[in-house]
Amino acid sequence: MPALNRIGQLALTVDDLPAATAFYRDVLELPLLFEAGGMVFLQLEGQRLMLTTPMEPGEHYASILYFDSEDIDADYSRLSAAGVAFQGEPAIEHRAPGYELWLAFFKDPHGNTHALMEERQEAAA
Repeated sequence: MPALNRIGQLALTVDDLPAATAFYRDVLELPLLFEAGGMVFLQLEGQRLMLTTPMEPGEHYASILYFDSEDIDADYSRLSAAGVAFQGEPAIEHRAPGYELWLAFFKDPHGNTHALMEERQEAAA
């Protein structure tokens, strides 16, 4: 097994740290771990999400976070009702033997693209 096979932390640069914290903590319901030195750390299953502001003026880096969902339709409905700006309804993006990959992309308040993701077992014919 490769030595670098897990993501331990994801960093996301945002323009407004309090607004980003409210979105990820209150709307997406990620547990707050701690705040330190102008950074906010939230818990993901097996990883941390670090929110921070740009280190240099004009600097902006983004990562796409794929949030694993057990019920993409229910999560889509709940988050849509909370004002999340989805780019479309959940849709099959890939089929493989035994499962379908469903995605629903959305933007956070800072223009970063993320997605809900569900690997749904293919129904027996």
